[in-house]
Amino acid sequence: MVAGWAGRPAPVSNQGSPPSLHRWSRRAPRARHETRPSLDRTSHLRPSSLSDLPPIIEHMSEALSMAREAGVDDLTASALLAALRNRKAVEDRAAADQLDLAARWADLHPPESIHLAAAFTVPGTEHEEPIAGEGCPLVAEFCVAELGAVLGISTTAAKKLIGHALELRHRLPRLWAQVQSGTVPAWRARLVAEATIHAAPTLTREPAGWVDDQVAAVAGRVATAQLDRLVAETIKRFDLASPDPASDPEDGYLHVDPRHVTVHDQDVHYAGTIHVEAELDLADALDLDHALAHDAAAQKALGSTETLDVRRAKALGNLARTQTALDLFHTQGATSQENADGLPAARELVLHAHFDGTLTNVGTVFGPTGRMENRHKLLLLEQIRSWCGDSRTKVTIKPVVDLSANLTAPGYDIPDRIREQVILRDKTCVFPHCTRPARGCDLDHVIAFDHHAEADGRPQPGPTQTDNLACLCRSHHRLKTHTAWRYQTAGPGVFEWTSPHGHHFRRDRSGTTRIEPERP
Repeated sequence: MVAGWAGRPAPVSNQGSPPSLHRWSRRAPRARHETRPSLDRTSHLRPSSLSDLPPIIEHMSEALSMAREAGVDDLTASALLAALRNRKAVEDRAAADQLDLAARWADLHPPESIHLAAAFTVPGTEHEEPIAGEGCPLVAEFCVAELGAVLGISTTAAKKLIGHALELRHRLPRLWAQVQSGTVPAWRARLVAEATIHAAPTLTREPAGWVDDQVAAVAGRVATAQLDRLVAETIKRFDLASPDPASDPEDGYLHVDPRHVTVHDQDVHYAGTIHVEAELDLADALDLDHALAHDAAAQKALGSTETLDVRRAKALGNLARTQTALDLFHTQGATSQENADGLPAARELVLHAHFDGTLTNVGTVFGPTGRMENRHKLLLLEQIRSWCGDSRTKVTIKPVVDLSANLTAPGYDIPDRIREQVILRDKTCVFPHCTRPARGCDLDHVIAFDHHAEADGRPQPGPTQTDNLACLCRSHHRLKTHTAWRYQTAGPGVFEWTSPHGHHFRRDRSGTTRIEPERP
């Protein structure tokens, strides 16, 4: 199950909204003398504080009422297309309004200092990028999470929404006006905003305005490839790129080092493989090729019937574990885990795999598929068997952890046995709609631990025990500590959150659901 997937949706009232296509039913035709009052079915979608809907939507009720009269089986192809077109117009209008409201939400929450402004963290570095370009107002870091929770999206997605809204309103005003007038759909405008926010080098306000002018001329017809070319042209036109010494035809090679090894671990093939590319020094590349050829030949000599490409791929994995071709011969038939050939010990890579098992009269039977904690990937039992068959794989089978047990420890520090139990129970950060893996999260005392309780002779209000601990990523841990967000335990692994403005959410292992207030 994908982490973060919401559970059973809360009941939604259909009162005042057009019924969907699948709820149309055949009914007896009305008498000719009966009349149906004209109703504007879109009034509930048009907030009084926002701009009026485009004229095309004003005629929506007429087309829908015709469809309701006939019933779904009697609709012609033209009527169905008309209904779909009107629904799409409503969707585009709602998306444009959402951008406007997100920008207004940002206006209400300026940061107290630049250090408390919302930003994107660049993976692998300590560098942060603002959520919108130069000239846009800064936004308080902690206001983003509540907007995301109300919309049912992650905090990162909410940052993107606010950033795009501010980028369009302040740096791409012509495109912003076209979105609000219904000329350009919001999703196309957000593609442009994403390109101008994260362009490298950074686009200052004037170049961003030039992009706005060019895009406005071809509103609604800009594709991703055209955007890339437009941004590149802008960088060149405004001379934003710093001089590149590598472009010197004589000694440019002295200023560039193209060597790299890139593992594309976000794109996993259904066969359980990933793409690897590299640029190596000539001598290193020749040595690597020789080592792979030697290892592939050794595998064939030992009885492998796989193709040369497969054997070379396996050889590269052997090198990653410092297992050379010669080592294949030396360890053949060995039962010891020690490195008899004197090779250095391989770097340990820990994979946490989970499979459902059933006890039978012949032993434990595992299911054919499971999940790998690392990157939340689907895992086949056959893959585990092949990995365990490697001569240097160390297999550790941990005892089954009872997730329903309430373990307790004295003091504030959390022992490993309780930490492992809470990680396995929560799977991810327990903040609404967050999907960060639990193994990289902090463990938080839901009810704060009182460090002075024992000295004062009072009972501990926030003990270190399973039902008082939860996994929170560092960002949401800080949010819970420094803002009015509050949560409580509603059951094992079930948490109920309350936002600063009184919105309630229930988070369990199946995802996040909104808790609607009880009606009187």
